[in-house]
Amino acid sequence: MTDVQPERIADPVGMEVFCNRLLSITEDMNNTLVRASFSTNIKERKDCSVALFDAAGRLVAQGTQIPLHLGSLDGAMQAILDTYGADGIRDGDIFICNDPYLANGSHLPDINIVTPVFWEGVLRFFAANIAHHSDVGGAVPGSIAGGLRSIFEEGIRIPACRIARAGELDEDLLRLVCSNTRDPEERVLDLRVQMATNERGAAAVRGLIRQMGLAAVLQSVDDVIAYTRRRLSNRIAELREGSYAFRSDLDDDGMGGDPVPIQVTLTVAGGRLAFDFTGSGKQARGAMNLPFNALRACVYYAVKALLDPDLAPNAGLFDPISVSAPLGTITNPEHPAAVGARSITAQKVAGAIFGAFRGLLPPERIMASGNDCCPAIVFSGRWPGREGHFVYLETLGGGAGARLDIDGMDGVHVHMTNTSNLPVEALENEYPLLMQEYALVPDSGGAGRTRGGMAIAKQISAVGPGIVFSARSDSHVVGVASGVAGGGDGRRARLVRNFGQANEEELFSKTANIALAPGDSVRIETPGGGGYGDPRERPAALLARDVRDGKVSTAAARDVYGQAA
Repeated sequence: MTDVQPERIADPVGMEVFCNRLLSITEDMNNTLVRASFSTNIKERKDCSVALFDAAGRLVAQGTQIPLHLGSLDGAMQAILDTYGADGIRDGDIFICNDPYLANGSHLPDINIVTPVFWEGVLRFFAANIAHHSDVGGAVPGSIAGGLRSIFEEGIRIPACRIARAGELDEDLLRLVCSNTRDPEERVLDLRVQMATNERGAAAVRGLIRQMGLAAVLQSVDDVIAYTRRRLSNRIAELREGSYAFRSDLDDDGMGGDPVPIQVTLTVAGGRLAFDFTGSGKQARGAMNLPFNALRACVYYAVKALLDPDLAPNAGLFDPISVSAPLGTITNPEHPAAVGARSITAQKVAGAIFGAFRGLLPPERIMASGNDCCPAIVFSGRWPGREGHFVYLETLGGGAGARLDIDGMDGVHVHMTNTSNLPVEALENEYPLLMQEYALVPDSGGAGRTRGGMAIAKQISAVGPGIVFSARSDSHVVGVASGVAGGGDGRRARLVRNFGQANEEELFSKTANIALAPGDSVRIETPGGGGYGDPRERPAALLARDVRDGKVSTAAARDVYGQAA
């Protein structure tokens, strides 16, 4: 039996209007950040997020971008308040941080910029954003490799610091940060855009206060947070109490060896959700570790997605949920463990949470496992037309899991990452690289009454000399996108150098610093999604369409689906 105490909402209609106004501010901030940035990872792939916080550090609104960034943004806000205190923050200050241990971040390439918003001399809000920078120094181009052993190998570490004081930018600190990266010019430009983005958001917040009045704005913030808390509590109250467990697996800990379990136990009791990750593998030797703040973001995302997708992402979402993980495990590492490849582990965590909810939700709300991986490829070399080194980074989608009544989406990011692909034209225009193939992989989606989504194949060759390649991926050996209710599993991933040539070579999923001669190529095939239901129950017309579209082969139609193509 639960005892959910209702919270009074002063003006429900006005609160809904206010909530949408906040979202319009964050969307404008995100559009500004994307359109004005210089690196392809931000301007083309949109690997960034924005948020608004109140003076107490409560999340008020987050833009609809990347769920994993919620952990870093919320953590950065708390780190700044812990370091400086509200009384130590002045109008015109700007703060910067990225470190998972010193500033509650999730990995070093994600740099947070936070700007206080004052009204009539009093701190009232914060505008914040985060962007994944293509390189922040360290042992490998892109600053991430599965085999790195400590945070000290992964790039420049930035605790919560002021990068501007009373409106005066600290050019020395900016130069120090950017000089520790492989492309200082690009870093300077993108960081300046991040600061300008926050100022645009701050101006919009001040405009909102000017129009509504301060008291009305503050009351509306309280109402929005209270409403989210109440609405989530109502969804939890509908669930059957008990404990539900699920396990997924990483191929390895970034350095080869045995599979690493990701274990979650979900307990529904007393109107609350408790997530316990006891049983997950020990702290990884490599960079697969997931910082605790990023783990929390995985939990919040999964709860929102499964119980109430339209729930506003704010501090009210956090209150009915608890998260625990033993220190020194892959889901709660100890300093100075490497964390750069944490997005792969985050995807496995989210997939495991979705699996645990299978014991709670009705069939129409259950989903087969998606690719749950987020592979990344990195090419680096000297810029052909200017000083310095380029770093081309891209994370790739794969198959999404099937649902009761709909096929899984093909070639998409799932769960914690939500970035766009880099268009072929942009890649070949900006870098000395050639896209040889960019396609969906036939028969990669798990068979089922509804089919799992298809994997992506991307094959890129080096045009010029001195190109270095690194990758981080998973589900090549053990991890797999599991089907449900008799559905088949999605196909595993693979990474191949010089595919189809006499010197073809299968590469380790977490390889780094591979020198490519002109003409050498690398091909990555990402995982497919799991299927739902007995494949032999798939409607003949849908299977025939799959065969015509090249998504299912005639052999698979006959042998797996039991139908003539």
